[in-house]
Amino acid sequence: MMLFLIAVVFAIVWAAVTGSLSPLNLILGFLLGLLALWIIRRDFAGGRTVFRPLKLLSLAILFVKELAISAWRVAVLVARPRMDLKPGIFAFPLAVDRDIEITLLANLITLTPGTLSVDVSEDRRFLYVHALDCSDPVGTKRDIANGFERKILEALR
Repeated sequence: MMLFLIAVVFAIVWAAVTGSLSPLNLILGFLLGLLALWIIRRDFAGGRTVFRPLKLLSLAILFVKELAISAWRVAVLVARPRMDLKPGIFAFPLAVDRDIEITLLANLITLTPGTLSVDVSEDRRFLYVHALDCSDPVGTKRDIANGFERKILEALR
């Protein structure tokens, strides 16, 4: 039943992203959602993952907020006559350890303007992140840990 509901949510998100609420588009979104769930089924086979809808909603709200703030910051940075950027790559220590959690964190970081997930270390303890402005890597690490990573842990464990 839970997989069906998740696939329905995927269908609604698909319709919102494509901008078409036609029945065929909703069916396509539902089928794509089922396919995505089938692809990642092994990550949930152990039964360790518990979906908490309100926590997932909280993560989505945080992402939209961070997306807006980051987009504004990047726009301000590039609109300045003299761009004083300090780009760089830093190693973010991971508290998440499962593939689904690491992938979700890396994607949320990449989708946020001004940051890009570059790689995961072989031992899966660090995520390498490129930042457009890396003048305060400690602060950026703290923001990721207290934001996206904490919300992922709350939502998926």
